[in-house]
Amino acid sequence: MNAPVSLELSPSGDLVDTRLTVPGIRCAGCIAKIERELPQIAGIDSARVNFSAKRVAVRHDRSLSEGDIEEALRRLGYEAQPLAENPLATDDAESKALLRALAVAGFGMMNIMLLSVSVWAGAGGATREMFHWLSGLIALPVIAYSGRPFFASAWMALKFRRTNMDVPISIGVLLATGLSIYETVAGGGHAYFESAVMLLFFLLCGRALDATMRTRTRAGIGALLGRMGKSASVLQPDGSTRRIPADKLEPGMMVLVAAGEALAADGVVEEGASALDNAMLTGESTPESITIGSSVHAGAINLFEPIRVRLTAVAGDTVIAEIARLMDEAGQSRSKYVRIADRASRLYAPAVHSLAALAFVGWMIAGAGWHQSLVIAIAVLIITCPCAMGLAVPAAQVTASGALIKRGLLIKDGSALERLAEVDVALFDKTGTLTLGKPRPDISGLDAEARSVALGLAQTSRHPLSQGLAEALQANGVSPAQVDNIGEASGKGLTGRWNGQEVALQRPEASQAGMASSLRIGDESWTLHFEDPLRSDAKQAITSLSAMGVESQILSGDRSGAVTDVAGRLGIFGQAGATPEDKLDRLHRLEAQGKHPLMVGDGLNDGPALAAAHASIAPGTASDASQQAADAVFIGEKLMPVALAISVSRKTMRIVRQNFGFAVAYNVLAVPLALFGYVTPLIAAIAMSVSSIVVVANSLRLARSASEQPA
Repeated sequence: MNAPVSLELSPSGDLVDTRLTVPGIRCAGCIAKIERELPQIAGIDSARVNFSAKRVAVRHDRSLSEGDIEEALRRLGYEAQPLAENPLATDDAESKALLRALAVAGFGMMNIMLLSVSVWAGAGGATREMFHWLSGLIALPVIAYSGRPFFASAWMALKFRRTNMDVPISIGVLLATGLSIYETVAGGGHAYFESAVMLLFFLLCGRALDATMRTRTRAGIGALLGRMGKSASVLQPDGSTRRIPADKLEPGMMVLVAAGEALAADGVVEEGASALDNAMLTGESTPESITIGSSVHAGAINLFEPIRVRLTAVAGDTVIAEIARLMDEAGQSRSKYVRIADRASRLYAPAVHSLAALAFVGWMIAGAGWHQSLVIAIAVLIITCPCAMGLAVPAAQVTASGALIKRGLLIKDGSALERLAEVDVALFDKTGTLTLGKPRPDISGLDAEARSVALGLAQTSRHPLSQGLAEALQANGVSPAQVDNIGEASGKGLTGRWNGQEVALQRPEASQAGMASSLRIGDESWTLHFEDPLRSDAKQAITSLSAMGVESQILSGDRSGAVTDVAGRLGIFGQAGATPEDKLDRLHRLEAQGKHPLMVGDGLNDGPALAAAHASIAPGTASDASQQAADAVFIGEKLMPVALAISVSRKTMRIVRQNFGFAVAYNVLAVPLALFGYVTPLIAAIAMSVSSIVVVANSLRLARSASEQPA
């Protein structure tokens, strides 16, 4: 029974958008089929597939009903299912199922190969028959379990009168299994159980890897929405408060936000003054002072004083939810190699079916008999298995990713290596990306007594400048003074008493350039200047990128003076005051010029740009959302991993092209041999495995290459 379709309808001129989940999307061929054929139906303007989410967005005329969209997809051979309650959440059930199938296939393959060694060594008579029976007892449940992903996909395709790459694979496995059972029962000399199981194992390697990478591309996007407050204290007409879940809030409600509480919705401050930790939204470490009339957003943390906020946007209408949607919609695979696989998939199934049928018919006409003709046809189906072609990309990607992890760079999406190799413009956020995002004070002017008092005050505050001061003093071995009656006022600073004197760590009374604090002990005072230092190798990284033909620019939401200073020190162009929309616009303009931009950023406001850029990298200190939106994450205080990522990616793509070349050469040589009867199903399976091993061995060269790169 077909599941109902859950649709999201939103006006867009005379068109509406419909979004639904389609679990049957399994490969590039599925993407191409839906995006190419669905718009051919009258009333449908366009269709866009989100491969990682297995979701389809259809833009269509208002005259089409929900049932019309469902039926259109069904005619293409794809069942639709309701959208999840949280459409941005991830589900790794498919990855786990494939890994289980892979483990079972691997276990079965090793045991059957051990039994087959004796047969290959010349065992005959009852011994050979016993090994055939034992192989069959192991192989049949393994094939039934591990072959389900291919059998189910092939059946669904045939059910709707279409074909895909799993159809010839399933036919080859089933024919090899059936012939092996016949040979075993009849006491024949050959059985091909190891061929069928080996085939499934190598195919599952590639499919499990692909599913795992797709799951990782979406990990954390749903969790981003969880960063909003789970509930809010809503003020009642009688002055009391009632705790209401975030999904029940409505615009216009007045909520009380306590100190230390995360906002559950967007709104405007109507009473009170405080400071917000907006680091998750903006990436900037300095708290933002707010007062009556200030706009506040879900996910920000109120640091000091209680405030009253009139809600203006809730749930899916908040800024953080919109950023999550932008990340989800932008973060789709744009790999040109996926498109190559798409074109190959259209030709693979019909070509293999035709070759196998031609081999069977040709040998029957030649008088070989049905048994020999069937064996040759099975060999053709197995030897043309696209394992080497399928491993050409993931084998190189996994090797390069593993080598980069050892160098402090985590590649989260294999296709990111393809995009990183094409980068020719790098856009850097400033705070926390080019800089360390940790304000560091100049404490050289403080005597021992002042340092001790300063630490006694600073260690009690959550303000980033206080925390930076405390860390610097502790690193210099300073012990805190016993400061009493410490109080903290929002936007003003810390006060207390020490040895009968008033002491304070506050904002300077006079306007200071950059970040600064004023330490006062009685009548004596000191001004502490802070700076957010550049990463130690920032200049070296920019130079390395330039040597590779990559132009570097700064694209930051920070103030103009700070951006201009850093841009001047690095000798690159800088744009200040950029909003998330500005960053997306900048990316789109670069792409319109034929560029392939890399975005490197750490704040939540960088999230949409990280997801939409041709490639993206975030530092390990970035917000969770930014790390999940990025294609790669680098660890530590060095910036050189960004240049290393591009260098290794370019070498990876050279290896990928070599792998593709070998896979094509293998098929050009192997297929004629199988057609002319020089290859048995067993030899076909071995040849297929050897071709895969060659591809993997070639890819392993990347590990040594990556380890030799400077970082």
